[in-house]
Order: sequence, then structure tokens, then C-alpha cells
Amino acid sequence: MGYNSLGNIVFYGTGMYIVAIGLVHDVGEYTNAAGGGICAFTPAQYFTGFFVGSLVAGLFCAAPALILGFRGPYFAIGTLGVAAGELVSNWEWVGGGQGIQVPIYPYDPDQGKLFIYWAFAITGIVLFVFLRWLYTMRFAAAINAIRDDEEKAEAMGIHTLRYKQTMWAISAFFVGIAGAISAFQLIHFEPLETAYQTINLGIFMVVCVLLGRKGTLWGPVIGAVLFHVIKEVTWNYLLGWQWVALGALIVVTVVYFQDGLMGWLSARKPEWFGERVHRKPDAAGEPAE
Repeated sequence: MGYNSLGNIVFYGTGMYIVAIGLVHDVGEYTNAAGGGICAFTPAQYFTGFFVGSLVAGLFCAAPALILGFRGPYFAIGTLGVAAGELVSNWEWVGGGQGIQVPIYPYDPDQGKLFIYWAFAITGIVLFVFLRWLYTMRFAAAINAIRDDEEKAEAMGIHTLRYKQTMWAISAFFVGIAGAISAFQLIHFEPLETAYQTINLGIFMVVCVLLGRKGTLWGPVIGAVLFHVIKEVTWNYLLGWQWVALGALIVVTVVYFQDGLMGWLSARKPEWFGERVHRKPDAAGEPAE
């Protein structure tokens, strides 16, 4: 829809805390630094908490997104300023600044890594298939019209506010689920450096989309893969310069690849994207391939 949301990190961190709270009967005692309660979790509790808790986390995040979905021209700046991390870090009931812990995988740790991996992978596939289906509906034409010219879309009878609220709720739902799965991956997390990483993870979400190409299905996927490959390489071989390298990547993307990698390629190789190309005939009079 043309909106760059820098506030999705709020839903990511909230998803982590919601799934953790749902697993614990008495959160205040469980997170008590004085040694309150140490809970024993059965495998059934772990898996029930994982699947049901992730779904509840997504729904919980989607609800406020419906309320906050009246996004105006200051949306990108306003959502960045949401101080959710500071709020949670001062809330002792959920562990405050020391964070909170979820139970570890009840069986073999290596099997647990695969379990988390496939949970992320299946979530991504479900999201992709859902969006592909959504883009076969009239809904897609409406949100594209809002992206191109919101005022004209409103004049044509499209309820722009309702569509914006719906789309942000969908985004919050899946980001909340991703946060919930991340809680089980990390096991222990705290608000400022893990759950609500506004300065890095919150920005990374947007950079992945811009690097691939926003407004497309495959663009963010390609952008995320490319971004994390570069990130891991710089973290392993350019330690100390990794932030400089990532900053340079962001600058290059914004200045030279404003339509993302897919936009840059489609302008130079349109035939790769299914477009028919008519070229001028060569010197012999034969049409060039």
C-alpha cells in the first residue's frame, strides 16, 4: 500500500511476551528474582503452549493494529516512537529489565533446532500462499489503488481507512506469530536488546523489503535472503566494520535501487519477468533476439 512501517517491531516483541505469559500460571512468581517459583513443564504443555500460544500472540497483536490502523503521513515516524520496550522493562510482573524465560525443547536439542526451523519455514510458506490468494481478489486492486493515489481511491468509493486497518492487522498477526516462535528459539529474552530491537531488527524488516522490492510477493523474500547473507558474512569476516557495511548497503539501496533488486532487474531484463520485448532489427534486417 506504499506505507513504510517502522513499528512492526512492537508486534514482534509483544508476540514474544504473550506466548511466554500464556505458558506460565503465575507470571509474577515465575519471574521473581528473589527465587519465587520454578515451574516444571511437561512436553504436552510445551507443545500446546507453542501452537496455541503462537496463534493467540498473533491475534493479540492484530487487535491493537485494527485500532491504530488510522495511519497518517507521520505513520513511519510515529510508530518508531512507540516506547514498548521501555514500558515492559519497567514492568516487574513480566520480569522487568531482566526479561523472561520460556521452557526449553523437552527432547533432543538438535531435534529442537529443526522443530523451530520448520516452524519458521511453515509460517513463511503459509504467509506467502495467503498473500498470493489475497492478490487474486478485488482486495488487491483496492490496496494498489490506495498505494497509487489514496485521495482518488477515496473519491472512487474505496473505504481506505478500513483497508489500511485490515492490512496492518494482517501484518501484525504474522509478525506476532514470528515473535512467539522466536521466544522459543531464544529461550530467554529481555525487552530492550531482544524483544523490541527498534534500532536494528525493526530497521532490518524494512530494509529487507526495500532491498528486494516492496509491493511484490517475491521481492521481500529475495531481499531477506540477500540481506541476511550479507549480514552473516560481515559479522563473521568484517567484525568491527559490520555496521558500516550494513549502513553502506542501506545507502546504496535507497540511492541506486529505489525499486529494489527486482525493479532494477525488470528494467534491464524485462523478458525474465514474462514481458514481451520488441527490439529494433539489426544491420541485416533481421529482428534481434
